Amino acid sequence: MVNPTVQDIFHRFYPLYLEQYSPSPQQAKVAHCIINCKTGAYGANVQFCEDCGHPQIHYNSCRNRCCPMCQALPKEKWMDKRREDVLEAPYFHVVFTVPQELNSLIYSNQQLLYDALYHSVSATINELTADTKHLGARVGYICVLHTWGSEMNYHPHIHVILLGGGLTAKNQWRDKGEEFFLPVKILSKLFRGKYMDELKRLWNEKKLQFHGSSEKYRNHYAFKELLNTCYEKDWIPHCKKTFNGAQSVINYLGKYTHRIAISNHRIIRMDENTVTYYVKDYREEGKWKEYTISGIEFIRRFLMHVPPKRFVRIRHYGLLCTRSKTKHITLCRNLLGCKQYLSKLKDMEAPQILETLYGINVTVCKCCGGHLGKPQQRIPLRI
Repeated sequence: MVNPTVQDIFHRFYPLYLEQYSPSPQQAKVAHCIINCKTGAYGANVQFCEDCGHPQIHYNSCRNRCCPMCQALPKEKWMDKRREDVLEAPYFHVVFTVPQELNSLIYSNQQLLYDALYHSVSATINELTADTKHLGARVGYICVLHTWGSEMNYHPHIHVILLGGGLTAKNQWRDKGEEFFLPVKILSKLFRGKYMDELKRLWNEKKLQFHGSSEKYRNHYAFKELLNTCYEKDWIPHCKKTFNGAQSVINYLGKYTHRIAISNHRIIRMDENTVTYYVKDYREEGKWKEYTISGIEFIRRFLMHVPPKRFVRIRHYGLLCTRSKTKHITLCRNLLGCKQYLSKLKDMEAPQILETLYGINVTVCKCCGGHLGKPQQRIPLRI
C-alpha cells in the first residue's frame, strides 16, 4: 500500500503486535480509538438535503489526542486562543533534553519524571530570569513535552516558547533585544542540578519504580553510578532564533503543541511485513531520508509515546499562567504600546470553523448543491 495512514497500519499489524506485547490500558485505549476513528463505530450524524432529500452521513471521530486524524481542529482552536496572549516582543524557542542513559528509568516512571522535567525547566528559567545579571524580570513561557525523536525512538525533551522580556518588581517592561539573554552554560548546569535533585529526592522517598532495562537501578550502587554518569555529561539546551512578528509565533506554537509521534503525511508505504516513513537525519543537516522497520515495531514505537492518563502536556508559566494572565498581558501590552490580536474562531461551531479555515461548507449537498438541514439523527453503534 502506498501512502498508508496510521489507521491502516494498526488495522494490519495490531493483532500481530498483541501476540508479542501487552499494552498498558492507556495504550490499548489509544489503539482502539485509532482503529475505529471515523468508521461508524462511534456513531454518525445524518443530514438530509432540503431540496433533493439526499442523505449525507458524517462518521464521528474518536477525538483522542494521540490520533493523527483528530488534531487539526483542536490545534487551530488552541492557536486561535493563544492569539490574544501574543505580544510584539522577542520570543525564543529553547529545547531541554536529558541524557539518554535516563531513558529507561523515565519510561518506567513517566508521570513522576515527566513532571520532574517540567519542574526543573520552570525552576531553572524562573531563577535565571529573576537574576538582575541576566534580566531581572518575571517572564512568560509555554512548555510542551515531546517524547519522540524523528525515528519514533524514545527521546523525552521539553520545548519552551519563551517570551524574551518581562515585568520587573516595579511593573516595568524589560528586555534585552533580539539576543538570547540567558547564558547557555549556566542554563545547562542549573537545569542538570535541579533535575538530578528531583531524581535523588524521588529515590530517597522510594517513589521510583524499576521495570525492564531499568531493573538494575534498584541497586543503590548502580543508581549512584547512573547519577555520576549523568553529572559528567553536558546537558546543553538548544536555543533557536527569535521569531519575525507575532503571527509567526502563533504559527510556530501550533507546530509543537499538538504534534504526535508521527503524522500520516510522513508515511510512504506499507507491505506485508514492514512500514517505510520519512525521518530527518540531523547528522546531514536535517535531510529527509526513508526509514523502514517492521509493522509490529512501528506500533510498539508509536504506543511508547502515549502519555499517562490525564497528563497535561501543554503548561503555562509566569506571565502566561492562567490565573493571572489577563492582568499581566494587558499591562505588558500597554507598556509596549502594541496591538491586541483578537480571536477569530471564538464562539464558532465546527461547521463555521471549517468554512473559515479551509473553505469547506458542510451544509451544502454534494448531489444538487442544495442546503443540508441540521443533523436529525444520531446513530450510536456498539463496538
